[in-house]
Amino acid sequence: MSLPGDPVRPGERSRWKGDACVRFDDSLKTVLAADVSTSFGARAAFRQLVDLIGRRRAPADPELLDRVRALAAAVPVSVRAACARGLALADPPTALIAIFAADEPQVASAVLRAARLDPEEWEALLPRLTPHGRSVLRDRRDLPPIVVRALESFGSTDFVLSHDVAGAAAPVTPAPPPAVAAALPPANDIAPPETQAPAAERFEIAELVHRIEAFQRERAAAAPQPVATPPAEVVAFRFETDVSGTIRWVDTGPRGAIVGLSLRHDHGTPSVDGVAAGAFRKRSGFADARLQIPGESALAGDWRISGVPVFDSATGSFLGFRGRARRPRVEEDAAAPLRAHGGPGAEGLRRLVHELRTPTNAIAGFSELIEQELLGPVAPPYRDRAATIRRHVAELIGAIEDLDLAARIEGDALDLRPGRVAVSTLLSRVAHDLAPLAGLRGGGLALPPAGEAAWSTDPHAAERLVSRLLATVLAAVAPGEMLAVRVEPAGDAVALSVDRPAALVGRDEATLLTLDDEDAGEDEGAPLLGAGFALRLARNLAGELGGRLVFGADRLTLTLPAALNGSMGQASTYAP
Repeated sequence: MSLPGDPVRPGERSRWKGDACVRFDDSLKTVLAADVSTSFGARAAFRQLVDLIGRRRAPADPELLDRVRALAAAVPVSVRAACARGLALADPPTALIAIFAADEPQVASAVLRAARLDPEEWEALLPRLTPHGRSVLRDRRDLPPIVVRALESFGSTDFVLSHDVAGAAAPVTPAPPPAVAAALPPANDIAPPETQAPAAERFEIAELVHRIEAFQRERAAAAPQPVATPPAEVVAFRFETDVSGTIRWVDTGPRGAIVGLSLRHDHGTPSVDGVAAGAFRKRSGFADARLQIPGESALAGDWRISGVPVFDSATGSFLGFRGRARRPRVEEDAAAPLRAHGGPGAEGLRRLVHELRTPTNAIAGFSELIEQELLGPVAPPYRDRAATIRRHVAELIGAIEDLDLAARIEGDALDLRPGRVAVSTLLSRVAHDLAPLAGLRGGGLALPPAGEAAWSTDPHAAERLVSRLLATVLAAVAPGEMLAVRVEPAGDAVALSVDRPAALVGRDEATLLTLDDEDAGEDEGAPLLGAGFALRLARNLAGELGGRLVFGADRLTLTLPAALNGSMGQASTYAP
């Protein structure tokens, strides 16, 4: 019943009675009256009928279910699999699920991965499933415990290899192939058993075996040797993951090369980059992330993947990801190699940084004017909001400066001017600048006593390097954690080392340098571009300054050339 002006859905007819309109859903009648004599008509009727029953707009009575079975025989497997996947967004009845579950493995897998039934319905359906269908359900982690126990009861039949007992009881000796029979001696050349001595019988059997072996050797030598053909190249595939981010289904083979890989970074060696891992943690879509498949199969190598999260339409719970993968194009590389020095990428990045710096500085200046009430009185809430904006813009300016520095290093355009840098003075200045970050994280830096150690390098670049390095490790400290900083001579250089925070202990250099998108910006005070980017920038800048950054087991050590003009004393270590 509806009121005048309400829209009429497709497949419905309206009839007015007085001031009200009564709607009749004749979608089922239209589907049943459709012409299914052609392949196109059968596919269309099958899709529409499955959709009506799956969304409970048509009853799941025996007549309609028989119609579905009859149409399924005339519909390709790919269409039936697509309809089965479409039922994941509906609430189909058990009888319809049973029809798809009895179909081909790819059709049954598609419907059983997302089917939602009551425990009683599962118990009634399990005996009707094939061992493959029950194996699909064993991979699910959202089934009720009573269904899991019911699945375990089928282990005695699902995990047993079948064999033909009757055939085993009466073995039949196969006749030799025609080619082998031609190589054997005539039957009349062998004496009958009753007239032949045992020794002669043994001799004839041995000779027969030798003839068979000789014939097999000759045939193997004459047969052309098979040429090993490389596996056919796969250029794209579709995949689905479970709730934990593990890939459980792909639409092409060899499936063993990719099934089991994860979108997460906390299980062994990561297979995807930080874009995919960060999107999985945030349950958001991603595009053109990097995937590395190990091995020598047709799927091995570099891929670009895109995916979207899937949620239960009834409960809203997260079900996993669905996506597509493709091979990298010619102009892109899934491993993201560094561009050549002075290439167009570095120059373009420097122009972009220049375009970003001007409006960002304007926003920072205007927010500071509002915060300090230089343009007139401002209400406290607006002053607080302006202070927040200024703080965020300051972080953005720091990220822009880092991008500019990385572009200059990559483009070999870094302007360095030699000078003398007192390490103790530099540490005091940097620690003062990082005091707000230390207060935000609840930790701090334990600086060594003042000494005379000095570096021979560009003062501005050295301060930038030390500031970025200490800010990165300080952003990872836990409340109450203090990081000891040491300054020690190292031959003709001076080494500055800092303890690793507990959050970074146990990670090797490769793992630290890839802590990018999945952790960027999630913790308060964390580097805006990620800890991995900041550490890579510090390592590259140290190399430009004639030093190096070493990732030790429990400490990070920065070594730069020592100043030659002036005495250099050894700074004593300081323990907090």
